[in-house]
Amino acid sequence: METSIIISGFGGQGALFAGQLLAYAAMDSGKEVTWIPSYGPEMRGGTAHCTVVIGDEQIGAPLVRNPDCVIAMNLPSVDKYESLIKAGGRLVYDSTLIKRALRRDDIAATSVPAHDIALRCGSQQLVNIAMLGALIALCPLVELSAIEQALRTHLPQRHAELLRPNILALHAGAAYAEERKVASSQG
Repeated sequence: METSIIISGFGGQGALFAGQLLAYAAMDSGKEVTWIPSYGPEMRGGTAHCTVVIGDEQIGAPLVRNPDCVIAMNLPSVDKYESLIKAGGRLVYDSTLIKRALRRDDIAATSVPAHDIALRCGSQQLVNIAMLGALIALCPLVELSAIEQALRTHLPQRHAELLRPNILALHAGAAYAEERKVASSQG
């Protein structure tokens, strides 16, 4: 089985780093993985994104036209990817920045107040990790502990002081998504 994920946001929000962490965690968990970042002018404030494909067998094509899952950290990302998600797929989006109603009812969509979660955990720089935690809670592609280990191994030394806040944000994002999942199944 293969799952494709696009993580998208403004340049500087950490979309590429979140994708790297997911790819490292999947690889360290024995999965096949591809990670393709988007470089170029979008890195200067436009929409930056990366594509991660995780599979149980060798991945034939790393390019994805219709992803299974999308993490959208800003409105331009929702505008760009909402229509491309496979029917039955999942959209996790930051409700702090995205206020418009979604247009599709054939995908599972979860809003996460990622900026609020990140600030409670210590820094606005943690939005990407809070969103990644939410996705993993909803789509258990890897264990949260594998993402934690990837953080310990791959967080740049210049950001060492953010290791504990990143782990807090990862678990807070996952806990928020779990609460939403339980609430929607009961309602």
